[in-house]
Amino acid sequence: MSNETLTPKGPSTLRAASLPKWFPWAVAAGSVALGLGISTAIGLESSVQWALIAGILFVLGSYVIAARVEGTRQAKDRLATSLVWVAFLLAVLPLASLIWETISRGVKVLDVYFLTHSMGVVATSQPGGGIYHAILGTLEQVAIAAVISVPIGVLTAIYLVEYGRGRLAKAVTFFVDVMTGIPSIVAGLFILSTWILILGMGPSGFAGAMALTILMLPVVVRSTEEMLKLVPNELREASLALGVPKWRTILKIVLPTAIGGITTGVMLAVARIAGETAPVLLLVWGSNYINANPFSDPQASLPMYIYLQFQQSGGSGAAYDRAWAASLTLIAFIMILNLAARGIARWKAPR
Repeated sequence: MSNETLTPKGPSTLRAASLPKWFPWAVAAGSVALGLGISTAIGLESSVQWALIAGILFVLGSYVIAARVEGTRQAKDRLATSLVWVAFLLAVLPLASLIWETISRGVKVLDVYFLTHSMGVVATSQPGGGIYHAILGTLEQVAIAAVISVPIGVLTAIYLVEYGRGRLAKAVTFFVDVMTGIPSIVAGLFILSTWILILGMGPSGFAGAMALTILMLPVVVRSTEEMLKLVPNELREASLALGVPKWRTILKIVLPTAIGGITTGVMLAVARIAGETAPVLLLVWGSNYINANPFSDPQASLPMYIYLQFQQSGGSGAAYDRAWAASLTLIAFIMILNLAARGIARWKAPR
């Protein structure tokens, strides 16, 4: 039999028809237009409602059209992809809306003067004033919390990974897990009852820093523990085989290998406590004046400043604008910490 009789002369029918690459975009545009039309016809005023209608139409339209053209198997794949995209947009849109609202309202009074001056003798209803005293208080309180929690957290993680065996290690792990879920108001009440009510100390930035330490400590322990577990055991065994003591192996081999992930976890923990409000309300109390001493007298902080300005504004006026500007500053501060953590993680990542 010759090769000519074995070679098909017509086009192959095994390959099913496929939709063009712009198909998802066309379906998305049609779904948005149809969703707007349905919302207008029904009389829906909320943008969330028509967005949900458009999302449902996008998922159904992608599946039905793909099933008729490409077959059921490819349609199921497009259905899963459409659901992922819709879920992604549902998660991103509220965050984007929050950021846009904060930026549009916060830039009204956010300038160099606002960042370098305190409220001083400025009345709530008067324009002017700034957040310098709040920024200073936040930096001092977060720094004190980091100085206390980072060494304790790292050493606890080293014990759990390198030495921890038996009931004590299990108990420490259990309590770290419990502390991870403690509400911030509970940490504030604990410091209030011990530091202020029992010991008789007054409100101060240090009292707030101790509550922030309780919230930061389990995050540092957990992140450091996971990073230490990622260090290959071969490195430890090679060092120990050379006669190096275990403590020196941890100090010279294990910690330098995991330092990038540890630093990232610490930065994320700092970002987590920088926006806490409940402990500050109970323990720091807030102040309109600059107090650079965190160990004496009430002190301001950015979350406390935002709360007080919004509470006193009544929903409008100069205090309302200052609250939004302070919110934008706090978001920028946390974003800078997260970007720094990502940069350190990439810089220290193994190659």
